[in-house]
Amino acid sequence: MVSSTSEPAVVRVSQKGQATIPKGLREKFGIEAPGEVFIYEDEGRIVIEPVPSPEKLHGIHADEHERGAAIERVRELKEDEKGREAERAARLRPSEDE
Repeated sequence: MVSSTSEPAVVRVSQKGQATIPKGLREKFGIEAPGEVFIYEDEGRIVIEPVPSPEKLHGIHADEHERGAAIERVRELKEDEKGREAERAARLRPSEDE
């Protein structure tokens, strides 16, 4: 049974910046655990969206978009995130001067 998601929930953010998406929202939006979500800023708000599986993406709007464009965009976003993670890790590593 999916719980009501109309009321805001307080979610703790760990020292690593991790937060748990409440079960009712995961169920409502089909977010698998473990799984992946898109996260981005839009008009001053943080937005979290489920990443569709490749099976669901195959053929979506095929007449409107180049075939495979959605999957390629997902790959680009994953690569961007890997780059940001590498930059964060490099900033956190102690320099040789210390």
